[in-house]
Amino acid sequence: MKISVKIQRQASRSSNPVYQTYEVEADPQANTVLDILNKIQWEQDGSLVFRRNCRNVICGSCGMRINGVSGLACQKLVSEVLEIQGSLRHSPASTESDLNRDRDRVLVIEPMHNLPVIKDLVVDMSKFWDNLSRVDPYVSTASRQISNTEFLQTPAQREKLQAAANCILCGSCYSECNATNVSDRFVGPHALAKAYRVLADNRDDLTTERVAKYNDLDFVWGCTRCYNCNEVCPVGVQPLDRISQIKQEILQDRELPESTAQRHRHTMVELVKESGWIDESKFGVKVVGNNFSDIKGMLSLIPLGIRMILSRKMPWPWEFKPSEAKQQIKTLIESVQKRGKDGGS
Repeated sequence: MKISVKIQRQASRSSNPVYQTYEVEADPQANTVLDILNKIQWEQDGSLVFRRNCRNVICGSCGMRINGVSGLACQKLVSEVLEIQGSLRHSPASTESDLNRDRDRVLVIEPMHNLPVIKDLVVDMSKFWDNLSRVDPYVSTASRQISNTEFLQTPAQREKLQAAANCILCGSCYSECNATNVSDRFVGPHALAKAYRVLADNRDDLTTERVAKYNDLDFVWGCTRCYNCNEVCPVGVQPLDRISQIKQEILQDRELPESTAQRHRHTMVELVKESGWIDESKFGVKVVGNNFSDIKGMLSLIPLGIRMILSRKMPWPWEFKPSEAKQQIKTLIESVQKRGKDGGS
């Protein structure tokens, strides 16, 4: 059958993107998106530029946005893609109503987001690799010195880091990351997944330094927990889960100076445990105002507090009523906390 393929073309970094449509003969049940791109390049338009290599979901070279969702062109069958209804955000560059309507009946292929386009579907990955290097994703030098014995791992030790080790650095998670989209400093989910891979490795001897380093808005606390990275990861790394595991390492380290992000997490659990839900009148004071010790933070809360009270989004202190199920909630939280201390998953 013939399918329409709408591809975002861009001649250079400085030029504006345009969309070009091709009609391609395809077998939706057998052809991947990469097959379709190859057909277009080999048979219709040799000027089309995109990356490809292994064709087996190993190298990660063919990362791009396909019908509004980032993924690997070699992995996606045409039949699968045309059934996608766009559960993730669409491309900001694709605002034309006809393009949005077309997403469910034609193949729309665009370069990955959050990285500058070099040409057509090829993006500059420099920032991606630079951010990866910021987490120092290697077993420490001291641990790699030649020893009289090998650095052996038990199956259980290896299993702990296996998911993060599966990352092929395709860039799909980075392309869909909301935090990366708004903050140039956030390292990205790919980097943090690799960070956990080293943090979980029993052969590494820099655990303390790593935990302290990742305790920052540029690292784990910059994550917005939108789940986009988990949705698009082609090999099951589940980057958000790895980020959450690093957070747990940080929260369990009582020797670290408490950051606002840590205080936010501790306060939220404390308040829910106390009354069954969050008392907003206490939350801001404890987190932003650091229990009245941060004068600047306290002053910043005044305008927000007034707006919240006037809009009835925050009750007056004397109006706040604990949840009727607060005891059950407290018991549940204590059970989870005890399980964590005992080493449960």
